[in-house]
Amino acid sequence: MLEERDSYDALYRDFRWQIPQKFNIGVAVSDRWADIDPDRTAVYSYEGEGNSTALTFGALAQQSDSLASALTGLGIARGDRVALLLPQSFETAISHVAIYKMGAIAVPLALLFGMEALEYRLRACGAKVVITNARGAATLEPIRAKLPELMHVMVTEGNGAGLPFHELLASGNGYRAAETTPDDPALMIFTSGTTGPPKGALHGHRVLLGHMPGFEMAYQFPPQPDDVMWTPADWAWAGGLLNSMLPALFLGIPVVAGRFERFSPETALRLMEDMRVTLAFLPPTALRMMKNSDSRAKDKSLRLRAIMSAGEQLGRETFEWAEREFGLTVNEFYGQTECNLVIGSCAQLGAAKAGATGRAVPGHRVEIIDAAGKVLPQGETGQIAVLRPDPVMFLGYWQDETATEKKFVDGWMLTGDQGHVDTDGFIHFFGRDDDVITSAGYRIGPGEIEDCLIGHPDVALAAAVGKPDQVRTEIVKAYVVPKQGVQPTEELARQIQLWVRERLSAHEYPREIEFVEQVPLTTTGKVIRRIFREQAKQEAEMGSADRH
Repeated sequence: MLEERDSYDALYRDFRWQIPQKFNIGVAVSDRWADIDPDRTAVYSYEGEGNSTALTFGALAQQSDSLASALTGLGIARGDRVALLLPQSFETAISHVAIYKMGAIAVPLALLFGMEALEYRLRACGAKVVITNARGAATLEPIRAKLPELMHVMVTEGNGAGLPFHELLASGNGYRAAETTPDDPALMIFTSGTTGPPKGALHGHRVLLGHMPGFEMAYQFPPQPDDVMWTPADWAWAGGLLNSMLPALFLGIPVVAGRFERFSPETALRLMEDMRVTLAFLPPTALRMMKNSDSRAKDKSLRLRAIMSAGEQLGRETFEWAEREFGLTVNEFYGQTECNLVIGSCAQLGAAKAGATGRAVPGHRVEIIDAAGKVLPQGETGQIAVLRPDPVMFLGYWQDETATEKKFVDGWMLTGDQGHVDTDGFIHFFGRDDDVITSAGYRIGPGEIEDCLIGHPDVALAAAVGKPDQVRTEIVKAYVVPKQGVQPTEELARQIQLWVRERLSAHEYPREIEFVEQVPLTTTGKVIRRIFREQAKQEAEMGSADRH
């Protein structure tokens, strides 16, 4: 969608949306390329040690047709929800394409979910089918009786309790894809639940087209010759699915599927070297883990030409480390499950700045507004908001009109995130409304503090929250996970406090530090600060009671 320009301003000014009257994601990412070049590789499955197998666009189109036919034979119709509980794999790509072709609604779910989390989401969306592997089938078994709308479980491996995926694939016939409009529902992704119960964000087929300007800006005008895409992010997350897998296939770029139980910096670097990856979506948590590991990108023969990062604040420390380590400027992006890839950076155009999230992506109007929906001037802190209509914006929350209405004020979609615009037009993200710390009149974003904390050589992970204080309203408290082998001591706490004070400011350093064994993360790698906020509040209340 983007026509290459020599400046961000020209790129933004000249952009125009091109949304056709009929559009189907499944056809766009498989059949279109199968007609042009059926032997072109769509997905590589990385097996380790330099070994991989390939799924061509021709096979993707044919097998997704067979699956769509099989699902139709099982009674699944247009508008029905089909859940995907799978790792990165051929089966995941085939299933997504088949569901879209049917006009059904794909509901990607993370294999990391336990029984309660899975039951909540499957019940909420009313899924009629779950396509999963042996691990997912085992998690489903104890809760299946509690899901009356669930008709079938389809299993991709082993002899689990369910319909055999590959046998159904072999029995399916050709299929004529449903004619869908850009506004017809295609995909439901549950919010990460950082501030409350997860909600199902429903997207139309247009969501893929809405992602293309941000994708093309992030990866600096793909496709380029020999481009290969990879991300460690789960394809069940908007980041893995819509920041990498589906847009890459739309442009005919091969995508690497890697089956990793846990993220490993060494494995990630080896995969990118073995598979000649040129485009990588590396969330901030992944980059921080790489930063804190002994594995070095400089020791590998990497072919990376662009790195995108999103999901939470990257921060100056990690941004500058990545620039030194990879020899590339990381293009940071911002979005939400409801409206993704709307702010971003593009180093090729000089539109990148350490500590800033980026500028509005072409095709999207993003501003900082006050509670009444008024656009605020540069420098003033307010809520990040996106103007509708916008192709990347969700259709609404599944069966929750009240929550959908609360998401908008005077035509602006509220993100619930605080930020400001600097004099160069760059948007700076502080954190969610609930995460922003108010101390002695200062409004402090936790992301910058956490990024500074993990820059300390003895810190592995950290969370920063506001703890209620009678004098300052709140003080900054940090919960810190020391690196393996490092002993948590009062002296180490003082060193860490001084580290932050010297690098940030006297009002931002943590006045209290508590060492913990782990920092809870969502399945997308975001710090769940809510748990620590509640803990800090309880500590403050107990302290207040003691004083009285």
